[in-house]
Amino acid sequence: MKLEKDLWRELKKYKSKIKWTRLENRALFGTPDLLGYAPSGNFFLVELKYTLVHKIRLSPHQIAFFVRHPKNSFVLVAGSPDPKLVRLYPGSRILELVTSGIKLEPLACGLADCVGWFESL
Repeated sequence: MKLEKDLWRELKKYKSKIKWTRLENRALFGTPDLLGYAPSGNFFLVELKYTLVHKIRLSPHQIAFFVRHPKNSFVLVAGSPDPKLVRLYPGSRILELVTSGIKLEPLACGLADCVGWFESL
């Protein structure tokens, strides 16, 4: 994986029960990249990020969105130190994620575990 769009492609082709909608919102800055629909009927939002360093770059608009919407919102990060390792962080911990980067303990590691987390919502 090299970019956020590659992470999206991997997630989209992964066999799961999640129904994904890619959001392209230029009207409301900070809105996450994906809307997910779990088998239970719950909706959730996912921001995709790719990083080559331990820090995760989030705009002030993105941070503000997660502060205002901490439940059922997530950040899915791929990149350093292992480009194939995907980490899932809850939106409720966005401020910690900004300061700690990928040193923050994720909810799940690996695409299978991350998708499993979404399916359990």
